[in-house]
Amino acid sequence: MQRGGRKGNSNNKSANFKKGPAKKSGAKKSAPKEQSGIRLNKYIANSGVCSRREADMYIATGQVMVNGQVVDQMGYRVQPGDEVKFDGARIQPEPNAYVLLNKPKGFAVTTSAEKGNTVMDLVAKSTKANIKPIGRLGRNATGLLLFTNDAAINAKFTNSPKAPGRLFHIELDKNLKAEDLRKIKEGFKIDNNEIQVEDISYVDKAPKKEVGLKIKHTGTSIVRTIFEHFGYQVVRMDCVTIGSLTKKDLPRGRWRHLSEQEVAYLKML
Repeated sequence: MQRGGRKGNSNNKSANFKKGPAKKSGAKKSAPKEQSGIRLNKYIANSGVCSRREADMYIATGQVMVNGQVVDQMGYRVQPGDEVKFDGARIQPEPNAYVLLNKPKGFAVTTSAEKGNTVMDLVAKSTKANIKPIGRLGRNATGLLLFTNDAAINAKFTNSPKAPGRLFHIELDKNLKAEDLRKIKEGFKIDNNEIQVEDISYVDKAPKKEVGLKIKHTGTSIVRTIFEHFGYQVVRMDCVTIGSLTKKDLPRGRWRHLSEQEVAYLKML
C-alpha cells in the first residue's frame, strides 16, 4: 500500500520534471459490468440440498438440469425465471435461517424421524427453511446447538481452522487431579493422534469434578474420550457458549433466531 502524497510511476528509473507535450485525453475505461444471475453451485447450495462443494460434484456428473437441459459447466449462472432440477426434482433457493436451541436431555441430534425424540421436533416451528444442526450433542447432553441451511456457515464450523470454539461445563464422576488438568491443557496423544483443547479450567466455587472445557470439535464424543483416557467418566455435559453465542435469556428447550449482528459475526470467521 502506498502512502498518501504525490503520485508517480513506480516503474520509472528517474523522475522527469520537464514539461512535455500535453497528453491527449482518452476515454475513461468503464468498470466491468457485474455478471447477472447466480452461480449454479450457489443456487443449489442455497436451496438447502447440499454444500457448494457437493453441488460442484453433482453438476460435473450431469445430475443438474436447467430449463430441461443438462448443465455441467461450473461457471453457469442461473437467471431469473430459470427452472433448475436436481435428481429430477425442481429446487428453489430458500432464505438463510439461523436458529439457536438450548437443548434439553433426551433428544437425539439427528434429522431422522426413526430415532424417537429429536432436536428437529424442538425447532420444527422456527422456520420453513430446511435447517440442519451443526455438530452434535449426545442424547443426554444439554446446551447450545446451532441450526442453519447456510452451507457456507456449516463449512466454516466443520472445515475452517477459524471455527468458533465451544465451551462445555463438564461434571465428572470424581475430582479431576491438577496433574491431569495440566496434561489436558498442554496437549497429549491417544493412539498417536495429537489431542489439543483450546482451554480447560476448574469451575469457580464448585467441586474439582466440575470443569470448563473449550474445544473446536463439532462432535462431543471427543470430550468423553479425553476424560476416559485419564480414567474419568463424564456424568454431565452442557454446551455453554458457541463462539460469542450464549444461553442468555434462552431457557432450556427453547429456541431463538440469531440477530443480524450474530449472523455477521459468523460470516466474518
